[in-house]
Amino acid sequence: MSALNRLAATIEKRRGADPDTSWTARLLAKGPVKCAEKFGEEAIEAIIEAVKGDTGRLTGEAADVLYHLLVMLAARGVTLSDVEAELARREGQSGIDEKAAR
Repeated sequence: MSALNRLAATIEKRRGADPDTSWTARLLAKGPVKCAEKFGEEAIEAIIEAVKGDTGRLTGEAADVLYHLLVMLAARGVTLSDVEAELARREGQSGIDEKAAR
């Protein structure tokens, strides 16, 4: 099992945890909108580090982005497996063709 799959499983386990003792439970308790806002904040921080060129800080921010993406997805009932299935569906298809099909 990959680190990303383990993280997704941990997020799901923490859904019912005490928000006073779990950051994940706290985010999920605040609802999908707050989870989306937090994801956006982390994405902007990653963009800033990408522009600055600090690969160490970008790596850390990218990890934060992935975590908060998974929390945001969980808040809306979308699983990592759902996203993986969509990626598999698109595999081998040109990005230009995929975009034109939308």
